[in-house]
Parts: sequence; C-alpha cells; structure tokens
Amino acid sequence: QLQASGGGLAQAGGSLRLSCAASGRIISIDDMGWFRQIPGKEREFVAAIRRGDRATSYAGSVKGRFAISRDNAQNTVYLQMNNLKPEDTAVYYCAATPRSLITSSRSSSTHYDYWGQGTLVTVSS
Repeated sequence: QLQASGGGLAQAGGSLRLSCAASGRIISIDDMGWFRQIPGKEREFVAAIRRGDRATSYAGSVKGRFAISRDNAQNTVYLQMNNLKPEDTAVYYCAATPRSLITSSRSSSTHYDYWGQGTLVTVSS
C-alpha cells in the first residue's frame, strides 16, 4: 500500500512538501507519480519519476514550481511544491507501478497499479 502525508494549508506563494511511502505487499516499484483531483473533476496528472534513471515528467501547470524526487531504498516519493497558487488546491494522490512506463503513458492514471489514500492541499489567496 501507499501512504501519503504532508498536505495542509498554505498561503499563495508558499510551499509544501508531500511524501508517499510504499510498504506491505508492494515489493517492486518502478514509476511513481502524483495526481490531484478537485471534487467534480477528473483526476489530473501532476508529476512522475522513474526508478532507474530518475527521469521526470511534469504537467505544464506545475512545471518550474513543483519538483518530484524519490528515495529508492525507502520506496518513497516526494513532491516539493513551491510558489503555490489557489488553483493548486486539490486532493493529491500518489501512485506507483512495477512497470517502467514510456513517457507518453506516465500522465495517464490507468497505467498505475497502486494508489495512496490522498492528502488534501489547500492554498489560500
């Protein structure tokens, strides 16, 4: 299972850091990522990172403000969120898969096998 933490309230322009650790039955993980969802809207891709070469992908809306990283030894992925905007307000979900995804597949939630429970990020203006 994946356990996410680090959400909370931040002011616009502020920062938050999310963490997500894999444990239990999950033995092998390759790509890990973050998605977010606003009530009434579809879940959207935020960022992803590959295990081996640590290649990263970002949604255009967060590029230059968010940074994804991982600790392979701990099977943990992080999302450093800087210069937060009110439109970043959402429930953030971490995701993982034992497969190495091609770049074009990394932004699709259907390619991930494991999901965390979600952590709420609220950005006030």
